[in-house]
Amino acid sequence: MGIGAYIRRVGRKRGDGHALTRPEAADLMAQVLDRTVTDLEVGAFCMAMRIKGESADELAGFMDALQARVQCISAANGNPVVVIPSYNGARKFPVLTPLLGLMLAQRGVPVLMHGMPTEDVRVSSGDVLRELGIGQSQSLAPMAAGEFRWVDTALLCPGLARLLEVRRALTLRNTGHSLAKMINPIAGKSLLLSSYTHGEYSEAMQEAMQMHHLSAMLFHGLEGEVIAEARRLRETVFILNGQHQSAAFWADQMASLSAETGRGLSLSPQEMQIDAAQTAAYTQKVLSGQGPVSEAVAAQVALITRAWQAVC
Repeated sequence: MGIGAYIRRVGRKRGDGHALTRPEAADLMAQVLDRTVTDLEVGAFCMAMRIKGESADELAGFMDALQARVQCISAANGNPVVVIPSYNGARKFPVLTPLLGLMLAQRGVPVLMHGMPTEDVRVSSGDVLRELGIGQSQSLAPMAAGEFRWVDTALLCPGLARLLEVRRALTLRNTGHSLAKMINPIAGKSLLLSSYTHGEYSEAMQEAMQMHHLSAMLFHGLEGEVIAEARRLRETVFILNGQHQSAAFWADQMASLSAETGRGLSLSPQEMQIDAAQTAAYTQKVLSGQGPVSEAVAAQVALITRAWQAVC
């Protein structure tokens, strides 16, 4: 079916749009990713889905098309790779996603972080990583234990990168942002870290992840990044091979969190500066053991490590 017919179905007046089936969503997204449609049609699709919102079946279908077009990377020793998407960056709080990934790598966890800037007003993870002397990799070689690799979205899926670029023209998030947070570029075991900022996205994302039998952690993210919003850390969802795990999985660790963890990132005013150079300096201090890490970030690293061990 042509994309125009799909847009006509989902683009009715607010509250009256019809959800696509999973196969229909896969067909639509294949056309978008393969650029067999015009820029005008892509823009119309983005706006129609923005107004209607994605259902779980639609997200699963979009992921079907996306996964069929993703360049995959494997782990050299068979250990699961932690996948960290980073697409939002810093607006009010420092972007500590690189710190999270690098702390996991220090524990021997292979970490693949991917992303690209989609707007110019925020400090991105890429900005911070460049300050740390870590450039983007062009390698699709297997991941080694404890390796941290930062790759551009275009390396994994050029079609997804083009869809994300639509934000610069429309100045609004689109379905590509949801997909970027659920992409699984690993051939073999993996643990995906994903996030949402608005509660209405959480349920559909969980269902789509389960349909794809992913192992994933879903956080109520801070400014759209996978750094957990500290007051909502206890709401973290863990899906293991497509099966939702109960909160009892890490109840002991959650119980040990102090009340301080619920009051934000617990950083000093100097550490709360969002520019790339100061965020990189704070990150380096923590990694070298010369500065304390936020209790919220330390707790999140512990939770992720435990989930990673379960995937192993």
